[in-house]
Amino acid sequence: MRAAKIALTSLAVASLVTSAALAEQSMSGLITKIDRLAGTIVIQQTQSGTVGAAGGNAQEYKVPKGQSLEEFHAGDKVSFSATESNGGKTIGKLEKQKP
Repeated sequence: MRAAKIALTSLAVASLVTSAALAEQSMSGLITKIDRLAGTIVIQQTQSGTVGAAGGNAQEYKVPKGQSLEEFHAGDKVSFSATESNGGKTIGKLEKQKP
């Protein structure tokens, strides 16, 4: 009985860790590179709420096959959501920010 409780607890913890890794994160940033052939986009995250802070790290994201990048260009400010799984990050929602 004790072994069964330990096993169930372990499964519950593993599912929480997995769901946290797959959760979408909403962010904003500046597009620094688009590779339409490879289906990737590089976005430098911006930090909000901190006076004088430098921008965040530039990260490369995969773009789902059905999502078009035609309206986006390097230098565009965007808000986006992303998921992380299997060591890679994938864009979920990508929108231009209004100037």
